[in-house]
This record gives sequence, structure tokens and C-alpha cells, in this order.
Amino acid sequence: MKSTSVVLPIVLVLSIACFGQTAPPSAVASEPAHSLPNGPAAAPISVDEAVAEALQANPDIRIAVRRLSLAQLKTTTARSLNDPMLMVRDWDTPLQKLWDLNQAQLMVSMQQTFLSKQKRDLRAKVAGDDAEVASSELESLRQEVAVEVRKACADLMRNTDEMQLHNRQAAVLKEALAAALAQYTTGKVPQADVLRAQMALTRLNEHLIELEQERDDARAQLNTLLSRSPDDAVEIAGTYSIAAALPSIDDLERVAIENRPELAGLRKQILKSKDEGQLTRLAMKPDFTVGLGYMLMPTGSAYRNAYMAELTMNLPKLNRERHEGEARQADAATDVSQAELEARTSAVFLEIRRAQIDVLAAQKRVKLYRDTLMPQAEATFKASAAAYQNNRGDFSNLIDSQNILLDIQTAFYKASAATDTGIAELERATGAPLANENDGNPGKERTSK
Repeated sequence: MKSTSVVLPIVLVLSIACFGQTAPPSAVASEPAHSLPNGPAAAPISVDEAVAEALQANPDIRIAVRRLSLAQLKTTTARSLNDPMLMVRDWDTPLQKLWDLNQAQLMVSMQQTFLSKQKRDLRAKVAGDDAEVASSELESLRQEVAVEVRKACADLMRNTDEMQLHNRQAAVLKEALAAALAQYTTGKVPQADVLRAQMALTRLNEHLIELEQERDDARAQLNTLLSRSPDDAVEIAGTYSIAAALPSIDDLERVAIENRPELAGLRKQILKSKDEGQLTRLAMKPDFTVGLGYMLMPTGSAYRNAYMAELTMNLPKLNRERHEGEARQADAATDVSQAELEARTSAVFLEIRRAQIDVLAAQKRVKLYRDTLMPQAEATFKASAAAYQNNRGDFSNLIDSQNILLDIQTAFYKASAATDTGIAELERATGAPLANENDGNPGKERTSK
């Protein structure tokens, strides 16, 4: 019976052309962009364009930019003196004639408190430290958003590659099922072969539901990062990152110490705490208030016009306990910031190591799938198809070998996307792009299909 079944093996053998691609996705010239099927058309954008758009439009970044502007504005007023005081005083007015101001003394005066230049300069420095901390927080947020955008783009590229692979597989299985049904009605193939083809197609439909869910989730996440409507159509142009040798762990840690925004922000916070401590100790020096006024004396006085001048100063040494307590608080704040810096540095080193492990593992998987497993799976599928066609194998072996090939190709796309995600996480962990050994450009450089 199997020897007369010609159409079904031919259809399945033709599927080798659809699935037998050992080259990575970047080598497929017929796929110009990673589009989202079953949705409205959209102009394709590259990953770098998506990152640039997010850095401009992301609402969280816009909030952080405004916070930085606010902190910078505060530096312009830090050196300012307190407001001058205007005083109008009336005294010696007779209680019997409250309205008779000619019998009273009237005085109008202006007062101004002066802080030393050292204090005002230090206040401006503390305000500048706040602005630098805000700048570090903004840069940290920008890097986080860029990483999330790149991860979402990698998910969309992987999803589209898997969707295209699914469509090719489904088309071949539908043809195989139709051929099997035609042969079954004439009694040339057993019913089990038809059921196996139907089961394989049903499992593909189940897989399609998962792919659509992943696509919609990645699309909503990317659109939110770009400040777009979550259901907008998106196309990602380009390919996965080019695999490159990673720097040593020591080099990565050194780059992180120099560039990681959180570490820079904590170092600025330490300087701010030290400046605040110095400013607190300067409070032990007195401030002076100068006043100058005009006095109108009562009618009948020898001199009706007079002036008043006064000089006052605070006495902080009489309140030494308070100022010394504030100085101790500032020192404690410095110690806390120093401890936070040490703890955060250790956490950053752990992030670097984990990201490095993920990238290395993903690169090894890509190489394994591309160079070994995919060629082996293709050879196995071809052998199973030839054996079935020549009456030396059964249909279940053919379906199993086809499913294995599909799983390996899917795993290849997942590993490729994991390489992109891992590089993005590693660059976030170090706070700087990875250098490309070929041209010195960031490792995230992409090539077009």
C-alpha cells in the first residue's frame, strides 16, 4: 500500500526546501523586515531608530528631564541673599490721642542679612551636586528604557521569524494532509497516517496562538516605551546583533565603574553629603544683619528728622549642641552613601557576570544550532523522507523528524534573540556600549537584510 503512495512523500520532500535553511536569518534576503502579520501596515524602523524615538518620547524620560531642569534652576538662586526687610514703627503715641501722630515717633527702616561668601558658594555647590545626581538618574533611566526597547525589538524579530517558519510548516502540512486524505479515500494509505498529519497540523495551530500572544505582548510593550498606542502596528527592520568576542570580566567591571550612572550618582551623593556637612559646620560662624532707617520725631522736638543705624548678629555658639548634632547627621549621611556605593558596586558586578554568562551561553547555542544541530536535523528529515518514499520507513518517523527540525529552527531564533537581549543587558550593566573589535563601534551595530 505504501509503495503506491506517491503524492504525499513528494509533498513532504518538497518541504525540505522550506525548512532546510541552516543560514542565520540575516542571510535570508527575501525578508526585508520583521513585520507583524495580521495587522495594519507600518513603516519599518530599525532598532536604533526605535531607541532614539523612545529616548525622545518616553514619558518617564520626559519627567526625569523636567526634574533635571528643576534641579539646575535651583543652582541659580543658591547664592542669593535672603529678602530684605522693610519695617515701619510707631511708638510714643499717647493713649489719650491715638490719632495724634504728631506726638509720636515714626521710623521707616530697611534690614538686610548678609551671609559670608564661603557659605553662599557652598550652598551653590550643594545645589550643583543635586543637579548632577539628577543628571545621573536621567542617564540611568535612559539606559533602562533603551535596554527595554532593544529587548522588545528582539522579541518581535524572533516572533516574526517563528511566525514565518510556522506559516511555511503549516502550508506544507496542509498539502500533505490533503494528499493523505485523497490517498486514504482510495485505500492507498492507512488511516493512522492521516490522523498523524491532522495532529501535527493541530499542534501547529496551538503554537500559532502562543505566537500571536507573544507578538501582541511585545508590540504593546514596545509601543508603550515609544509613547504610542499599545495596539499600533510595528515593523522592525534589520537583523540580530553580530556575534563578537566579549571583553574580559575585569575590563567590563572597569568600564562599569567609570560609566555606570547609578555609581556616578552615588559618588555625587557622597560629595553632596560632605558639602552639606561642611555647610553645617560653617553655620557656627555668625551672620550679620544691617539696618538703616529714617525717624520722624514728635512736634516740638529740637530735631524732627533723624536716622537710625543698627548692626545685629546671631550667636550660633550659644546653640552649639544643635549645630554639632546637624554636623554629625551630615557625617552619618556620608557614611550611608558610601555604604550604598559599595553595595551597589557589588550588585553591578553581579549583573555584569550574569549578563556575560547569558551572552556567552546564547552565542554557544547559536553556533551549535547553526553549525551542528540544524544540518543534522535536515539530514535526518531528508533520510526519513527518502526512507518513507522507498517503503523503508513509516509516516510517524517522517513527522517526528519534521517536528525536530522545526523545534531546532525555533530554538535557533530564540538563541539569536537571547544574544541580542543579553548584549543589551550587558551594556546596561556596564553603562556603556560594547566596543566592536572590527571598527570600534558599539556591538549593537546591525546589518540590513
